[in-house]
Amino acid sequence: MKKLNFSFNNNEKTKKGSLLISDPFSDDVYFGRSVVLLCEHNEEGTFGFVLNNYIDIDLHQLDDSFPDINAKISFGGPVEKENLYYIHKYDNIKDSLEVRSDLYYGGDFNEICKRINESKNPKSEIRFFIGYSGWSFGQLNDEIKSESWITANNIETSLVLDTSLENLWKICLEKQGQRFKLMTKFPRNPMDN
Repeated sequence: MKKLNFSFNNNEKTKKGSLLISDPFSDDVYFGRSVVLLCEHNEEGTFGFVLNNYIDIDLHQLDDSFPDINAKISFGGPVEKENLYYIHKYDNIKDSLEVRSDLYYGGDFNEICKRINESKNPKSEIRFFIGYSGWSFGQLNDEIKSESWITANNIETSLVLDTSLENLWKICLEKQGQRFKLMTKFPRNPMDN
């Protein structure tokens, strides 16, 4: 009889631009069945945004000077929940930081608004977050070793920016191979079968 391997680990390198995928059984209020984009990961620590936890507020309601693009806002994490953050595909924005070759974090808000107004489809080029997720140096590595997360480096930027997906966690986990695809079928609580 063949023994099945359901350990929640892989050999992907965690780096800026990686995605974290939470383990199927996590019941954490912020991170249960979540996908997190890492915007920075170095010896000073790690920060990023939960991609699949939305709040029911329109960005235009928060600031009526912002272009009315009916943008869906995500709850990026439990840190600095009073601040608005954004990732985008707009290159050459003053003070923005590269996360991947085709994805940036932050930058001059007036330039961002100008680019949004010039865009034919801004919803596919930018997304917004209230708060962020952060880890001190070594903390995230310890969580990965304890199998709270796996790292994914094969998720396209178009998926990262797509706020219409209701099942991003499942999509990202399935892309990690057959063993992980099976895990998407697990109930959140193993006692629920």
